[in-house]
Amino acid sequence: MRLRRLTIMPPVPLISILDDDDALRHSLEDLIRSIGFRTQGFSSAEAFLSSTEVPGTACLILDVRMPGVNGLDVQRNINAAKLRIPIIFITAHADSDARERALKAGAVAFLYKPFREQELVDAIAQALKIRAKSL
Repeated sequence: MRLRRLTIMPPVPLISILDDDDALRHSLEDLIRSIGFRTQGFSSAEAFLSSTEVPGTACLILDVRMPGVNGLDVQRNINAAKLRIPIIFITAHADSDARERALKAGAVAFLYKPFREQELVDAIAQALKIRAKSL
């Protein structure tokens, strides 16, 4: 009897999406699933930060302005907890100060809505490369 070779597939990365705009969040989830990743959407910072998905998040797509805890505060919490989650910020507001602070604190990208799908896909690829180097 001949044995078959066992191929172990690495887990599919989880991309978490934190945006209070339900339509955009669902649209991003659909896009990201269509390119082969798992997704989990969150409508608030509190929902994301208290979830069991935080440690398994390979990349976080994060809106800057949200009610309650904003995106920059989420980034500070993640950095303070020494979690190695690459962050891609998205925003509808041209705010060069927020952009500078986010990038200085380690954000992979800062995209202005509306952005091209390919811009986001490229940023996710970059984030996952950074994540792989940090593990």
